[in-house]
Amino acid sequence: MFDLFTEGFAMAMRFDTMALMCVGLFSGMLVGSLPGFTTLMAMAILLPISFFLEPIVGIPFLLGIYKGGIFGGSVPAILISMPGTGAAVATSRDGYKLTQQGKSRKALDMALFSSVTGDTFSDIFTIFMMFPIAYMVMQFGPPELFAVLLLSLIIIAATSGDNPLKSLIMMMLGLWLSFVGTDPLAGAERFTFGLFDLRSGIPLLPMLIGVFALPEVANVIMRQEKGRKLAALVGERLTRAEFRRCMPTIARSTVIGTGIGIVPGLGQIVAAMMGYTAAKNASKHPETFGEGEIEGVAAAEAANNAVNGPTMVPLLTLGIPGDNVTAILLGAFVAQGLRPGPQLFEEQGATVFAILIAMVIANLLFLLIGYLSIPFFSKIVTIKTSILIPLVIMFAFAGTYVYRSDPTDLLILVAFGAFGIVAKAARFDVMPMVMGFILGPSMEYAFGQTAAMANGNALVFFATERLGALCVLIAAPVLGYFLWKRLYGTSALSKTIQQKQ
Repeated sequence: MFDLFTEGFAMAMRFDTMALMCVGLFSGMLVGSLPGFTTLMAMAILLPISFFLEPIVGIPFLLGIYKGGIFGGSVPAILISMPGTGAAVATSRDGYKLTQQGKSRKALDMALFSSVTGDTFSDIFTIFMMFPIAYMVMQFGPPELFAVLLLSLIIIAATSGDNPLKSLIMMMLGLWLSFVGTDPLAGAERFTFGLFDLRSGIPLLPMLIGVFALPEVANVIMRQEKGRKLAALVGERLTRAEFRRCMPTIARSTVIGTGIGIVPGLGQIVAAMMGYTAAKNASKHPETFGEGEIEGVAAAEAANNAVNGPTMVPLLTLGIPGDNVTAILLGAFVAQGLRPGPQLFEEQGATVFAILIAMVIANLLFLLIGYLSIPFFSKIVTIKTSILIPLVIMFAFAGTYVYRSDPTDLLILVAFGAFGIVAKAARFDVMPMVMGFILGPSMEYAFGQTAAMANGNALVFFATERLGALCVLIAAPVLGYFLWKRLYGTSALSKTIQQKQ
């Protein structure tokens, strides 16, 4: 494992990897700075670019968008009280008050420094966590893989929304869509309805852009755009004394965000709200929070950025994404031939560690680009969405067509886009469907291998030879129910977060 780590370090130091990470960071900050435009939209629209690059270049490019987009959402939150992302809702509470007090530059500096600090330490923690977990999952066989994939889907269904029935329906729909095409075990066609284009299955890229990006575009179009005041970047820069005063708050929020990132289905919004609440409760002057307290900005930004790294632990080892953005990352890994799961470290261990090391290096670039670009992004927030929407739609269709140059992909894009809009209006979360679609083929193949190994007597096989997999299968529905009750039962915090979303 250590040899893979050292080999990955050499791979991560490539110039093209650094250059594309810079492009990704800037692009993420740019989109995040636009009110109404989300990191999810940026990831979905720019996803096709990564398919034309090597994994060691394309995946860090997307990770740059991910990191930059989370921070970029704090820019409109602080300057005009319009969070660019859901994770920046907590930031806007004190950030905009600071802007009204003529301290917008100080607030943005604190958002940048606390974001980079939280992100860096959580990424380092992720790398050290990956060693023992990767070693453990390398021992998995087909029965264990099937049990873990089933557990993954149940956890996603339980934590993706406040209605488990809707999530289960979407998950089953995703599994059914994954069966479209040719049976990997028997070689027979299934659910193609006589259409030649469906024999190889539904392409992943049009689905991802359709269900994630187009509903976001429709949401921006439907939302009535209000006049925006010119955002003025004024006031002094953040001082060292102010940053040192906030270090305990940043450390606390980093720990909170790291812990939340490991748990699938929670994400940045939960981390930001919990980090902000913890900072207010621990403060000697809690009455200043919400009135322009610089610690409030530090708490929220350190927490939501600390989620980024640890989400890679369940994503890479078990195939469980933490939120919709990491679901797109999962799709990118699959498209690059890096299917997350127990066999990933055996087959592509050096590449995986190179990507993880690139995450840490990206934080240094993050600090530099963010520090130099804050004045530019402060002016971006005033651009009208009516100018940007046509460009976003153009990139969505162009990226879909260029990948395979197949006109059928455009029809699939429109179909899933319409489905995503309807699902969003009906409050159906599409993440379980996407997860079912991505993990379905692997789970089906593992199930077929397990059935062959059991030789017609699954109960005896699991009880005598695969007791660990049997325990996971039994625990999966119990754990899913427990997580749903814990997160969406009576928790006041979860209700607050759902309202913010």
